[in-house]
Amino acid sequence: MVKPLSFKGDKKTKKRKRATDADSRDREAGSSQVQRRDDDAVAPDDDSWVSADVATDVAGPVMIVLPTDKASALACDPNGNVFAMPIENMVEANPASAEPHDVRMVWIANKISGTDNFRFKSHHGRYLACDKIGALSATSEAISPLECFNVIATADTPGTFQLQTLRETLVTIKPSTSSKSSAPAELRGDEDKITFNTTMRIRMQARFKPKLRASKEEKALSKISRRELEDAVGRRLHEDEVKVLKKARREGDYHERLLDLKVKNRHDKFG
Repeated sequence: MVKPLSFKGDKKTKKRKRATDADSRDREAGSSQVQRRDDDAVAPDDDSWVSADVATDVAGPVMIVLPTDKASALACDPNGNVFAMPIENMVEANPASAEPHDVRMVWIANKISGTDNFRFKSHHGRYLACDKIGALSATSEAISPLECFNVIATADTPGTFQLQTLRETLVTIKPSTSSKSSAPAELRGDEDKITFNTTMRIRMQARFKPKLRASKEEKALSKISRRELEDAVGRRLHEDEVKVLKKARREGDYHERLLDLKVKNRHDKFG
């Protein structure tokens, strides 16, 4: 190869090298990191808090928002005493946006197998219970009828619930009878009718809400590139064929639709 002429005193200039494979890999890695960050936005471990809409939503860590003048949550201390704890994390004092700031106001909700009843486990591993006279506590390590509750949607107030014991009484908040204005309200489980004081909201982590979980699973299933689909079929795909295959991945009949397209390929070749 003929070299260009050079003269004494000329400044040497370095030629710009083409991007190496390593550089390309770095750029691809950067793109992958951006994609991963986008994926994290809809990750199944979403710890944001949302409101339960129906009783079947209630699962996992929950926060039971009480109908007090200053929004508070059902809480308990390590000794099992149940009380109303003022909520600090809210947007514009709206109880529907409440999030826990203290582990004492978080309960783990589980539906008891074979029943419509729920149990609520406290942060120290004891279960919320209501005794025969309506006193609430969280001291039991085992489940009996006293630790079982029904979660009933309030008919005329969407997004709110009643906590009902198996004796068909309701958990309620009762204003303090003390002369001191700072005295806390009393929590009981002996109300026999639905009132404003028995009407509560349930906040929960988004990843446990069935509708949101199903939506994220659907998005995850539809995340397949056009190239991957074309590699699987063995040819370039039309836009409508890509849509059919992505829909099939969400609905569970992907392999059947894929086989249909492969059979069509063979017919096109030999038809």
